[in-house]
Amino acid sequence: MAWRGDDYYGRFFPPSRPRAARGGIKAQSQRGAFGASWWARRWIRVLEGFELGARLRRGRSYARSGQVLDITIDKGLVRSSVQGSRPKPYTVTLKVKALSAAGWKKLARALTTEARFTAKLLAGEMPEDVEKAFEAAGLSLFPERRRDLVTECSCPDWSNPCKHIAAVYYLLGEEFDRDPFLIFKLRGMAREDLVGLLGASGVSRPGRTDPHLEEAAAATPAPPQPLRADASAFWECGALPADPFGDVQVPAEPAALLKRLSAFPFWRGSATLAAALEPAYVQASGRGLNAFLGTRSGG
Repeated sequence: MAWRGDDYYGRFFPPSRPRAARGGIKAQSQRGAFGASWWARRWIRVLEGFELGARLRRGRSYARSGQVLDITIDKGLVRSSVQGSRPKPYTVTLKVKALSAAGWKKLARALTTEARFTAKLLAGEMPEDVEKAFEAAGLSLFPERRRDLVTECSCPDWSNPCKHIAAVYYLLGEEFDRDPFLIFKLRGMAREDLVGLLGASGVSRPGRTDPHLEEAAAATPAPPQPLRADASAFWECGALPADPFGDVQVPAEPAALLKRLSAFPFWRGSATLAAALEPAYVQASGRGLNAFLGTRSGG
């Protein structure tokens, strides 16, 4: 069987056109490079190191046009369905070599020697030089050899990875931007298990001062004041100020709380969730202000 779009045995076949997919996962990056964070870009470099040629370009096109229908991530395993040129979607699997239990314990000890590693990980952030801790433990965060990453696709393309696998790979890179702990999960350790392992290894060592823990202790709120013994005084409300609300106005930054939330996982819309809902927030703020002031809007 000849590879489509490649020169094989002296014959050339034009690339097949995929069937239109409805409700597929669309990459947020519609042009340029995938992945905003260093760890997402590092993941993408592993794929691009396979030198897939035109398949990389088609994989990016599949990821951006919504040809990937679903993605399920488990420890060391990714399953996905990708709509190609045939009626039945192709089944894609990515298997990442998981670290052993002994390897994770060595890594936890290496991480806890640097308080900043533990502090950032417990805060949900990925330290920029966390790979140094992996190297100190004789491990690697990302797959380094082909045998560390096994990919399969049910499509007829003999190349592995194919464009369908590449599309899933690119979308995973974007998902790593949202949740960096997914990289640990692919290496065999879920976030809650990693946090527990770091706690078991000890955040700080005897005789050492952890500035991050000192800051957390300083920020601890004071204990609440005891209730007053007079029950009648408890239910009494003190005198209200002349202007209890102060200057009430529409927020300068619309949908501020929504924007503080992380991106929706594997978003399927043409625009981000924040961009889609921000006009509703703007309209609701104006109506809320009118309701508060007792005025009517022009609409």
